[in-house]
Amino acid sequence: MSIQEKFNQLKERNKQAEQGGGKERIEKQHKAGRLTARERVNLLLDSETFVEMDKFVHHRTTNFNMDKYKIDGDGVVSGYGKIDGRLVYVFAQDFTVFGGTLSRANADKIVKVMKLALKMGAPIIGLNDSGGARIQEGVESLGGYADIFYLNTRASGVIPQISAVLGPCAGGAVYSPALTDFILMTQKNSYMFVTGPDVIKTVTHEEVTQEQLGGAMTHNQKSGVAHLMAEDDKQAMMMLREMIGFMPSNNMEDAPVKSSMDDIHREDQSLDTLVPDDPNKPYDIKEIITKVADDNNFFEIMPHYAQNIVIGFTRLSGKPVGIVANQPQHLAGVLDIDSSMKAARFVRFCDSFNIPLVTFEDVPGFLPGTAQEFGGIIKHGAKLLYAFSEATVPKITVITRKAYGGAYDVMSSKHIGADVNLAYPTAEIAVMGPEGAVNILYRKQNLSEEQKKEKVEEYKEHFASPYKAAELGYIDEIIYPRQTRFKLIQALDMTENKNEDVPPKKHGNIPL
Repeated sequence: MSIQEKFNQLKERNKQAEQGGGKERIEKQHKAGRLTARERVNLLLDSETFVEMDKFVHHRTTNFNMDKYKIDGDGVVSGYGKIDGRLVYVFAQDFTVFGGTLSRANADKIVKVMKLALKMGAPIIGLNDSGGARIQEGVESLGGYADIFYLNTRASGVIPQISAVLGPCAGGAVYSPALTDFILMTQKNSYMFVTGPDVIKTVTHEEVTQEQLGGAMTHNQKSGVAHLMAEDDKQAMMMLREMIGFMPSNNMEDAPVKSSMDDIHREDQSLDTLVPDDPNKPYDIKEIITKVADDNNFFEIMPHYAQNIVIGFTRLSGKPVGIVANQPQHLAGVLDIDSSMKAARFVRFCDSFNIPLVTFEDVPGFLPGTAQEFGGIIKHGAKLLYAFSEATVPKITVITRKAYGGAYDVMSSKHIGADVNLAYPTAEIAVMGPEGAVNILYRKQNLSEEQKKEKVEEYKEHFASPYKAAELGYIDEIIYPRQTRFKLIQALDMTENKNEDVPPKKHGNIPL
């Protein structure tokens, strides 16, 4: 064979591999509103930066006549490239080849890029579109999944791991995404479930559709399994690109700083009147976040789940920060089981990857009721307390209004290691609200309504203000709300070189 013939052979093999399951299956994928694995990778990565690995890998099974059906790549496109000039590793399951099912061979491809990502200290992004384990391979496929799960765990807290679920993912295919830091799903075409509707019908006699059981809204709103939702594949790739920009490449680096033209001294007068005089009147905490953020840009995580707490990324003077904020507009901003877990996991992610934490606090306490107590609010609330206490990144807290009871302690108070604690003049830091406190303190005295009002005002003056806490040094500074942006930037500058020693240990035992 001449050199030219060898070149032609390579060209032909490349062409075949890039066709995946063939024209017919690609058309079927497009008709379903989904892009192919390669189309997704090309949208995700900077133009012409993708380097594909293991393009010609085949499965190795002979059972069920599988040796007669071999397709280059075997259902996974894997390799590396760049996002905004930064190295990332990626694997994309190809649904046009054996339904994207996992074989021993293509599991090895995923394992290879995961190991490289760990060695090189770069994020890994998985684009999932898989029918699960390849039945024809039995335990070999299951072993492949377990190898991936093991590496997900090893990489946790070392490199960012992000999963996009872009098609049906069932069985073992859902556990790798569940072990990663963030899961993004597409609205109409993605599903995640351990057992599908048919199995559920057989075992429990429940009738449920794929969408109801494991659709994007189910996991973004009800279960909290997923963190983000995109309309389609194209928007999903853009969201992944934006999100990765807030993260460092690994746990030994700082998150990338972007130059910002937004004046650090910018003041927004509307912040002075945003928190209402009436302590029972709601307002949108996201207004404060966006008004202080660079270019008013806030990238919210889990916007549909446990809406009484808000989490996400933004930048202040070009530096990425993680935001945790009570939302008075929803359930008065109380802490409950779902919001505690949502915030705790985000706090731990930011701490793992050296992203400073800014907390906006307006919390009336923990949600009362038998459902919360029987559901384990003590244990779940302790997760957030543990996460904030454990975090050694810079921690800045702004109390905008209520900071009542144990919830005051939990929300990154000075007592659990916050570096800078600020308060608005509207802040109320107390064991409980004035009315409740007066009812308990004077329950044995038959006070008239007039006397009660006097005692409430007295309590407010002494306890429901930021001054008592400021006198004790629990609040570092009481600020005008319009100054919030500059005060946060000053505090972040001051804490930039924070170094905190923790007792030597393998790891703590978070109340799971």
